[in-house]
Amino acid sequence: MRVATPDVVRRGMQRYPLLAPGGAALSTAALFVYVGAIDPNQPGHYPTCPYLFVTGLYCPGCGSLRMIHALAHGHIAEAFGRNMLTFCFLPLLAFIWARWTVRLARGRPKTTVADPRLIYALFAVIVVFTVLRNIPFFHVLAP
Repeated sequence: MRVATPDVVRRGMQRYPLLAPGGAALSTAALFVYVGAIDPNQPGHYPTCPYLFVTGLYCPGCGSLRMIHALAHGHIAEAFGRNMLTFCFLPLLAFIWARWTVRLARGRPKTTVADPRLIYALFAVIVVFTVLRNIPFFHVLAP
């Protein structure tokens, strides 16, 4: 059996630059199909969130599987209610993927460093969302 060395992988990525974004798109599509077919609202299909199990608190990702399931079935309002943060980040993720694909197709460098202020702001939004969704007054943010 032949094992791919880093040089072989690197040459393959240079020869087929859209292989990585294509693989990411294919993996995402497979995830949507799988979660769309196997209902996370039915017990026993998916494991419990470890953070919720240990602490009893919702993590920022709690409800994301149910959000994906609702999106896969065209229930936009229900998807928004399951996890607002993840729902709102989907267009951003699609933009980042599209930008990555275009940059690779044009032969530009694969990586760029985001402004640290943007990363800190994103982290702050995630932390605030996590705190608020665990306060009874903001029960609308709970999954």
